[in-house]
Amino acid sequence: MPSWLAYLTVVLVWATTPLAIKWSAEALPPVMAGMARMMLAVVIGLLWLWLQRQRLVWSRDALRSYALALPGVFAAMALSYLASRYVQSGMISVMFGLAPLLSGLMMQVLPNNVRLNRWHWMGCSLGVVGLAVVFIDGLHAGGDTVIGMLLLFCAVSGFASSGILVKRYAMSMPPLKQTLGALILSLPLYALLSFALGEEATLGDNLMGLWAILYLAVFGSLIGFVCYFLILSRMSAATVSLVTLITPVLALLLGGWFNGEEPHANVVFGAGLILSALALYIFGDRRVRKAVLASP
Repeated sequence: MPSWLAYLTVVLVWATTPLAIKWSAEALPPVMAGMARMMLAVVIGLLWLWLQRQRLVWSRDALRSYALALPGVFAAMALSYLASRYVQSGMISVMFGLAPLLSGLMMQVLPNNVRLNRWHWMGCSLGVVGLAVVFIDGLHAGGDTVIGMLLLFCAVSGFASSGILVKRYAMSMPPLKQTLGALILSLPLYALLSFALGEEATLGDNLMGLWAILYLAVFGSLIGFVCYFLILSRMSAATVSLVTLITPVLALLLGGWFNGEEPHANVVFGAGLILSALALYIFGDRRVRKAVLASP
């Protein structure tokens, strides 16, 4: 697949995923909805591999690679489903805009990493301010909103750490196999969490939610993750991070158009600060690359 097509696919899938998550969590209990999505994706993905006369690798290195993706495939997704009960869909995408900032901070404790410059630190600081504005608005709105924001922050942290681990330590393998292996390992974890939360398999008559589960299985869990791992292996981290700058705006618009979501003025202001912080951070990445290229 051409890199530009994979990149465009990731943008469109990530922009529509928050709304689809919210709808699917209205048809089934949240974690169970996520598990159904992953199970469908595994079935479709294994069929895809079979048609290509390929199969998954289960060596020790391959298992480690699959496991490294679990913070993103399981933790981030399960927490996002739980959070969807408390926050508007557009806020899910806005919070995930913090992922590059958190990734940059996490990488500072790893060896052989480029240190953050002042533009990076300005972006991180502004992101903290934006996050604080959103949390303060949540406190005024009620405890449920704060719970949703805390769940989302943990989800973004898992997603950011997973991206770092996969890029630095995962075994080199085709994106589809990396995705399928991680999804298969995540299924028992989804089942355990659903059981621990006491969820019951009550299938409602919400057809839109059921279609959303199917959409997320095909595009969100399979095609979206495959394209993400593809661009992660082919493009610079700064270019990949631009996705998180574009998708929140699209997600907020989609939430307003199709779900009647009208975020408070403070939430819009906080989201604007977070996106501005991300822009500053990406600008810092570009300055670093220019400096490296200009050096003898």
